[in-house]
Amino acid sequence: MNHRRTIVGTLLAAALMAAGCTGSGGTSKGADAKAPDDPSKVTGTITVLTPRTDIVQDGTMQKYADEFKKTYPKVTVKFDAITDYEAEVKIRMNTENYGDVLMIPAVIKKNDYPKFFASLGTAAERGKKYRFTDFTTVDGKVYGQTTNGGMPGFLYNKRVWREAGITDWPTTPDEFLTALKAIKSRTDAIPYYTNFKAGWPLTSWTYVNGSVHCDTQATAKMAEGNPWAEGADLRVADRLLYDIVDQGLAEKDPTTTNWEESKPRLAKGEIATQWLGTWAIIQFQQAAEKAGADPDDIGFMPFPAQVDGTFCAVVAPDYNQAVNVHSPHKEAARAWIDWFTDKSTYADDNLAMSPLKDAPLPEVLKPYEDAGVKLIEVDDSKGGLVKEIDNASEVGIYGPEYRQDLVDIARGAKDGDLGDFLDGLGERWTEAEKSLGS
Repeated sequence: MNHRRTIVGTLLAAALMAAGCTGSGGTSKGADAKAPDDPSKVTGTITVLTPRTDIVQDGTMQKYADEFKKTYPKVTVKFDAITDYEAEVKIRMNTENYGDVLMIPAVIKKNDYPKFFASLGTAAERGKKYRFTDFTTVDGKVYGQTTNGGMPGFLYNKRVWREAGITDWPTTPDEFLTALKAIKSRTDAIPYYTNFKAGWPLTSWTYVNGSVHCDTQATAKMAEGNPWAEGADLRVADRLLYDIVDQGLAEKDPTTTNWEESKPRLAKGEIATQWLGTWAIIQFQQAAEKAGADPDDIGFMPFPAQVDGTFCAVVAPDYNQAVNVHSPHKEAARAWIDWFTDKSTYADDNLAMSPLKDAPLPEVLKPYEDAGVKLIEVDDSKGGLVKEIDNASEVGIYGPEYRQDLVDIARGAKDGDLGDFLDGLGERWTEAEKSLGS
């Protein structure tokens, strides 16, 4: 099992903060986890809950802990790596025993953060130094700190695209479809791979939202209107996915796709393109090395849309680390979060964007800098409401089912019309808005 089934860049995790069970282990009092003044006086053994089973098992997390101990010699860090992180931690949070540091589970409502987590400080102060602070801000206080940032995009095999005669990134959905047709006619590669069977990769299409119109208020607009109105970002995204499948530019039988196999297949050039996110780049490069392919063939491109001749890409946080409000070692827990964010090489090691505002982009995103891609952060203040509307509408923009239906309609496995299908989603969504009074 791949750990990214629980961290789809929060690109899945941040977005999944659906209304739901919030447990009963929280406190309504709230608490602060203050940064320690003197590292030599901080003591205690802390447990860090993490979904990164892979880098706990291979010793990478222990290497970080060993480095941390050089600064905080009296603190011992233990890791509890959990495969089915969301389900397991949700259960633990019905008690007070859910580690000292943990990644905030998606199921916890944002407004409930003060019940479960200790504050890391004010949004005004932390926002000067760190990206994405609004994603965990409640009443002016910040309750989580992301480990890294990422963005959605197309992973593609640069060699295959060159062999098909395509050297520039498509700037419109029609240009993108034309490129895939060239790949189909001029190479042996599958132009686009849906990863339909795994399901969760299809949710990445939701994160087109904001890119098409370079709109930092894209989330707020979802809370106030129809995400599938003509020209709206999600309609543009879903129309492109439909057209890819409808025009025979995806794998022949989506029900037989295989996520793990898709990585070496794209690396070797058997698959040309997948819509995923920056988090996947390192996995595909590693797959290339194992398969004897060239890791430099793995490219990353933005969604084919421009505003005034400029591509836009939405950057968002991955999982956010937080301090358990019940932890007896809040100072040590806070020390770990601060050190991990400011001093560890975690973001670099994962070819990811640092949460530090003054840090350079990772080398793998240099083509974005060269192309002048504009990176935007979407205002998440209405994010909680969007998730409530999604739940009430039962559309499921953060789940795979409706896009699996879309793919099935496109390939003729289900009856339906694209326009009617997207209009139906919009009707359900706007009815839910009305029912919630938004």
